[in-house]
Amino acid sequence: MAIAPGKLSDPVVGALVTAVNAHDKDAFLKLLTADATMSDDGSDRDLHDWVDREIFDSRGHMDVLSESDGGRALVIDYRNDTWGEMRTAWRFTIAPGGGRISRFETGQA
Repeated sequence: MAIAPGKLSDPVVGALVTAVNAHDKDAFLKLLTADATMSDDGSDRDLHDWVDREIFDSRGHMDVLSESDGGRALVIDYRNDTWGEMRTAWRFTIAPGGGRISRFETGQA
């Protein structure tokens, strides 16, 4: 059973999941620091190119299965129109002050 984004322990991560599922790119980007970085399967990627391709242009959706590390590490059934559905692990680094994500890492779980 999926965990509702509003029930996640870290509210910033919950807001990011909500933005992905609502296909709200502006809300998603507002949750990131200006210099945010990301990696996919262990390789750093261009954040904006990746987010467009893997989330917003392909209608990405996150169903959170579990959380750890205070809600900053998630296991998600992720699906999009390009790849279908896959189980993925996501890890988030929250910038000092707690309001934005400075890095996220994702990959197959």
